[in-house]
Amino acid sequence: MVADMCFTHTGHLKQKRHSAVRGSEGGVMSGWEKVKGEILTPDFYRYEPCPIKASELDGEFVQLTWPDGVSLRCYRLWLRENAMGLGGVDPATREGLLDPAMLDEHMYIEACRVDSDGHLVLAWQPEGRDVAYHSGWLKHVALGQNRPESWLPESVPWDAAGMQSPPQVDGRNILDDADALRALLNALIESGTCRITAAPAEAGFLVRLAERIGPIRDSNFGALWDVRADVRLAGSARTNTTANTGLRLGPHTDLPTRETPPGFQFLHCLVNDADGGASTLTDGAALTSALRDQDPRAFSLLSERNWIFFNRGPGIDHRWSAPVIDHSDAAGFTTLRAFYPVRAFPDMPEADIPAAYAALGLFHRMAADPKFELRFRLEPGDVLCFDNRRILHGRDAFTGSGLRHLQGIYIDRDEILSTARALNRAASRHS
Repeated sequence: MVADMCFTHTGHLKQKRHSAVRGSEGGVMSGWEKVKGEILTPDFYRYEPCPIKASELDGEFVQLTWPDGVSLRCYRLWLRENAMGLGGVDPATREGLLDPAMLDEHMYIEACRVDSDGHLVLAWQPEGRDVAYHSGWLKHVALGQNRPESWLPESVPWDAAGMQSPPQVDGRNILDDADALRALLNALIESGTCRITAAPAEAGFLVRLAERIGPIRDSNFGALWDVRADVRLAGSARTNTTANTGLRLGPHTDLPTRETPPGFQFLHCLVNDADGGASTLTDGAALTSALRDQDPRAFSLLSERNWIFFNRGPGIDHRWSAPVIDHSDAAGFTTLRAFYPVRAFPDMPEADIPAAYAALGLFHRMAADPKFELRFRLEPGDVLCFDNRRILHGRDAFTGSGLRHLQGIYIDRDEILSTARALNRAASRHS
């Protein structure tokens, strides 16, 4: 995580929960926008000043330098869009107001300077107005702390030798303890998985947990869904998912039938007195890297040749065509589409089908190899959390009597990352 010494966090954890009102932070003020003498910024954080050493107008750009050698070049129209108090950003919502169609050559910077507090001041024409830009806010852009990956831990691939069990977080206070929640989310981003222990074994607990993170991702299974494994249902027609049978579930990811499968999955164990049915996890990041090294041709086929994934439940018809190793995410996240019960048809040239099936077999054999796969038993009160697009999860077959009842939810990646950034950024001011 990148350290930022130029701000403090204000407001609630999630921007959408801000109760922004006009008055002290709204309306048009003389000079530039200030609250209690502080320059407003185009977001809901308060930055400590990071005085700028020098500013220089260089054509359509402003060149900034700080005493520590950090520099930033700012394009005039980007600066105009972010002008507080000049119709660039709304002080109440902190959202941009300028339609790009309104940006033109008539908006130009007549002069730039650094004021006595080290902030940037620009003289804008044709308005004939000076606008101040907070030095701490500009410094955070110069340091790259405005980028999507900022305030998040890096993803670290793992295998069974490097991580014998999922990271754990105590669940007794996780609904109230920001540090426990932050530890959970950081583990999910870094390792792709985390196990909450000692949470209440009460139905609906996941809904309350989700309220701390973000909206639940609904699906045809409902917002909160039950997994009641019953060996009597093996091969029967009384369920719409293999998860509700006693059969083995090999390593897989959920809902590859969707254009964008759910980002993260949470499985809460309410009851488990069944024989067998151990849970399994495999890190797809480590798996695909090993596959690329071991068999580049197989990796290429699984990354470039499509399969049609098709939900066969009564009354629904979700389907999508994509590779098993899907690199199409614009943000660079790889999505593994690896649920064989809903992989229905090869969607590729006939000549590639035999080799694609061989590659698929190798992929799934490696996913279940003890070198990559963790195996453990869920106990009542455990919540198994994992990145549904990275981590392959599964379950051994049940071998006897007993009941295992889980409840599950999905939460999209955006919500996990957003709340993690807010918590990490807030915690940094105490470090």
